[in-house]
Parts: sequence; structure tokens; C-alpha cells
Amino acid sequence: MDIDTVIDNQATKATERKGLSADGVTMGVGVIVSWLVAIALALFGVGSGRGLPIVLGVLLIIAATIVGVGLYMLQPNQAAVLTFFGDYRGTDRTPGLRWTNPLYRRNKVSLRIRNFNTSTSKVNDANGNPIMVAAVVVWQVVDTARAKFDVDDFVHYVTIQAEAAVRHMARSYPYDSFEDTHVVTLVGDVEEVNQSLTTELQERLGAAGVTVLEARLTDLSYAQEIAEAMLRRQQASAVVAARKKIVEGAVWMVRDAVTQLEQGATDDDAIPLDPDRRATFAANLMTVIASDAPTSPVVNVGTLAR
Repeated sequence: MDIDTVIDNQATKATERKGLSADGVTMGVGVIVSWLVAIALALFGVGSGRGLPIVLGVLLIIAATIVGVGLYMLQPNQAAVLTFFGDYRGTDRTPGLRWTNPLYRRNKVSLRIRNFNTSTSKVNDANGNPIMVAAVVVWQVVDTARAKFDVDDFVHYVTIQAEAAVRHMARSYPYDSFEDTHVVTLVGDVEEVNQSLTTELQERLGAAGVTVLEARLTDLSYAQEIAEAMLRRQQASAVVAARKKIVEGAVWMVRDAVTQLEQGATDDDAIPLDPDRRATFAANLMTVIASDAPTSPVVNVGTLAR
């Protein structure tokens, strides 16, 4: 049995359910009224010299105080996890003044959307090149029971798992493929890489009752020790690609020029070329078009006959 199976068997696997709670405003008004009645009974007992009203007033104050302990406040997008001597009794997500069993312990959990920026880490990509990578993760708690009971500290859990997922993702893809355009790369296929990171994070963070809304790379570059060499390689690849386009265009232009010269607009202005002259003309025209520097043509004005 592998370690993942052991962990799955030992985990609590808590599932959120609705907790028993009531409107706190009604209970709060009742507590205040009870206190006022208790004070009135105590004063009446003191004024009349009777002990029974005083005892009733004291008991009513104690009861109202105990009931008042069950009052708590929830902000919008906030939940209270209710436990009774360690036993999970449900979650209250209703905002406002709430009331529940005074013996219940109430742990508040934020349901707001949060974001976390991973630290910039140095890792090796799929080709073994050291790169610097960082990401931002947007997440939200959706299951308060799993967030509180299935992991020790769900915020710390999200932090550690996000760092691990970013490192694993960076090792799964090459930074750049240069000539191979069919390979998914970190720099060339950003959307696919971000989606892969989001999927992996959701698999990791689902155990904590967290959903990943978005994950994307925010920092991606070669490590300093190879950045200059890789920059030269990228520049060389760009130069080769540009020269290839220039040569392809030059070949098309030379072929079209030779065809138009030999065909001409009419039979009278056609210029037939023998194979040697055609080759010389094509070579000279290719030199003019594909050359990086301006050409200096040499015009042959004839030969001296003796």
C-alpha cells in the first residue's frame, strides 16, 4: 500500500453541512428584556424586603447571560464552523447577528477570494536549463469543514502546495523549443501552461476544501548564469529565420524576373538567355537582393579588340 492510500484512509474527510443557528436579533432583544426584568425584580425585592424577587432576578440574569454567550456576528462572505466539545455540528454562513447553542465553539472562516504570490524560485526546466519562475494563485474556501479539520492550517497548506506546484510545472515543460514548434513551452504556450498549473493546484488543494479560481505565471526568465548565452541563441535563431525568409523571397523574385525577361511583353522585346547567361543573371540578382550590405555593380562596357 503506497503512502497516498494510507493518507486517504487516515484522513478525516469532513464534509460541510448546515449548522443549527437562529436569528441573533430576536435572541438579543430577548436577552436585553430579560436583563431589564431581572433588574426590576431585584430592585422590587430590595424595596419590599422580599427575598423571592431577588432570587428570581439573579437567576434570570444568569440565564440571560448564558443565552447571550451564544450570540455572534458574521460579516458577508464569512462562515462560522460550530463544534461541540470537538464534535463538528455544522457551519453557519448567514451574515448578521446570529445565535447558537452557548456551548458551541465558533471558529470563523473567511469565504472571500484571496490571492497568493509565490516567491521567485530557481528550477530546472524540462531541458535542464535553470530558470526563474513565480506565479500568482487566486483561491477561495468552498468547504469550511475540510478547511478546518482535514488540514492543520489551510492558509499555510495553500502556500506550500502552490510553491510545490509551480516548481513541478516548471520542470514539466521546456522554457523554449527554438526550432521545434510542436512542443509546448513555458514562454510560447502561456495559456496552456497556466491551465495545467490551475488543474494541478486544484488536485492538490481540493483536500483542504479550497477551489482555485486562477493561476498564472508572473515571472519567467532564464537564470542569470545562462541568460546571456540563451539570449545569443535566441538572436541567432531569429537571424536564421529572417535570412531564410529573405532567401525564399529572393528566389521567387529572381525566377519571376528571368521568366519575364525571356517571355517579354511581345515577341519583339523578349530577351532569350542561354543557360550560362541565365545562371550569371540569377547569381548577380540573388547577390543584390539577399545581400546585407549595399552592392556596388561593375558595368562591363565592352572589351578592347586587338
